[in-house]
Amino acid sequence: MLLYQRSAAFALLAASLLITLTACANTPTGKALEQSLSADPSLKDNPVTFGGAKNSPPAPAAAQLPADFPAEIPLYPNAKLQEVKPLTGEPEGSAGQTRWASPDSGTAVREFYQKQFQESNWETVSQPAGDGTGTLEVRRDNLRVKVSVEPKAAAGVTAFTIKYLRETAETAQPQPAPSPAASAQPSPETASPAPPTGTETPPASAGAGSLTDLNKAPAQLRQYLEDLAKLGVLTPSAAAKSKEPAAGTLFEPNKAITRRQFARWLLDANNKIYASQPARQIRPGLETAQPAFTDVPVKDPDFGVIQGLAEAGIIPSPLSGDSTTVQFRPDAPLTRETLALWKVPLDTRKSLPAASTDAVQQTWGFQDAAKIDPKALRAVLADYQNGDLANIRRSFGYTALLQPKKPVTRAEAASALWYFGFQGEGISAKDALQQ
Repeated sequence: MLLYQRSAAFALLAASLLITLTACANTPTGKALEQSLSADPSLKDNPVTFGGAKNSPPAPAAAQLPADFPAEIPLYPNAKLQEVKPLTGEPEGSAGQTRWASPDSGTAVREFYQKQFQESNWETVSQPAGDGTGTLEVRRDNLRVKVSVEPKAAAGVTAFTIKYLRETAETAQPQPAPSPAASAQPSPETASPAPPTGTETPPASAGAGSLTDLNKAPAQLRQYLEDLAKLGVLTPSAAAKSKEPAAGTLFEPNKAITRRQFARWLLDANNKIYASQPARQIRPGLETAQPAFTDVPVKDPDFGVIQGLAEAGIIPSPLSGDSTTVQFRPDAPLTRETLALWKVPLDTRKSLPAASTDAVQQTWGFQDAAKIDPKALRAVLADYQNGDLANIRRSFGYTALLQPKKPVTRAEAASALWYFGFQGEGISAKDALQQ
């Protein structure tokens, strides 16, 4: 009964209100009442979002690569550009720094850039350490690039930076003015022939006393380096010489070595260690020869060395029946498997044995034997047969991982050249110094 009475009261009230509004429709009171109940017209142009501000702030603009970013630098496919900044202390427009983020691991990013730069014939100046720390620095022509991967990923994101500097005539370091005595023109009898245009004269060999940083090499390798330096095989680091003239005596033992540098040392070490045995020496290629590799023309400063090794069948080339190896890639880093492939034939002085991945894994115990290039398997297996005088043992010590694609340091490469021979019949740099 009570519910019925309330409903009737509400109905009566609504009817009375409707009658009142109708009666006042054309009166001033009705107009005022109508305006008070109408919608706010300002809401049409400025709608209100309940629970927040009237207008959300615009999303920040995505970072864009600068116009001067070199097209030669590869871009990691699964990375997003985060920030672009000028490189402090460098001329504007010729240098820059970019910061990237990727959901992939830091190892994947590092391996991508190492592979890309190696395949594109960049010269490696420095490599990250074995634990991934450090910077990958490369250069080609007048362009220098540094790729740094941050050691710790935040929330599954790997951050890395790419710094680049394109050197021009204005940004290159000025060379000191020659002394009056040095600027004097030599006589035709004493003048040495100028190197071909666009090439660089190979650095001269240095003695142990002139290389000031051999103590930075691993302790197990220092004696090898000192003997080879006394023999006149080792050369100062070209990277150090290019930075400042006073650094020309730096060997930089822990920097990666290029293929051209190792080829130069390989021929020189073999010929100096076998100085009293001309039949075991390798003869440099002649300028009249047809180049074995398309990227090592006659005008290359190391043409004679590389051509001579190819003609002797020491390094794979079309001359030895390897029609797929048409490029030498002289400025690419030397890898561990390539070191064995080139050096072991000069130890055995005979055809290498047949080899398989299983045979290498059973002898050396390498867990990554399947990653070794098939061309290098025979050299790696033959090196094992050399016992404690094996190049791999001397250069890298005991290891269950060969890491065949890992770049070789200058100290490791030199250590492999300290001894030539097989199964006890051979000669070392120390022996050659005593002859």
